[in-house]
Amino acid sequence: MLTNQDEFISSIAWGKVNNLLPVIVQDFKTSEVLMLGYMNEEALRESLKQGKVVFYSRTKQRLWLKGEESGHYLNIVEMGLDCDKDTLLVLASPVGAICHTGSISCFEETSKKGDFVFLSRLERLINSRKNGDIGKSYTSELFAKGTKRIAQKVGEEGVETALAAVCGDKNELLNEGADLLFHLCVLLADKNLSLNEIIAILKERNAKKE
Repeated sequence: MLTNQDEFISSIAWGKVNNLLPVIVQDFKTSEVLMLGYMNEEALRESLKQGKVVFYSRTKQRLWLKGEESGHYLNIVEMGLDCDKDTLLVLASPVGAICHTGSISCFEETSKKGDFVFLSRLERLINSRKNGDIGKSYTSELFAKGTKRIAQKVGEEGVETALAAVCGDKNELLNEGADLLFHLCVLLADKNLSLNEIIAILKERNAKKE
């Protein structure tokens, strides 16, 4: 995560923030902003030690391991400072809902409006329909028909998307593209895979070209 933790900690402009560093926590996979908290130096060191986000609670006046009661931890994937070195961004892999209200994000109403956040939540909804009641949703019915039918739908939508592009119908292209993406998400969920795993391959390929 960090090769030289002491150097990183000493580079922070602690004096500018009265020794309480604002910490923005973002979901590593979805880019969704989950919450804002604060760390003093001890909390930051403990976070690095545990690999989980540990805040300094201003109300409790003590270190606070996020999830210590609920089990909804924030496992640290990466972290870094802003350009002024007085704010920390933590990319985390969350366990469960992060907000005490039971919502995914503490900024729920605003956060869920982001395009890629919507896509990640659509994937989550699709996965929840894998064992759903047949007849209550198209997605549950599709899962019940099996991999071959789902794969067939991806093929059909792929052809229709290509034809819409060739015909120059932009509106039809967008609609068919939406159908294609949806059915691809269903196919990935059927095989216990996700768009994030496809993104990981794209990132690997892109790194080789740089």
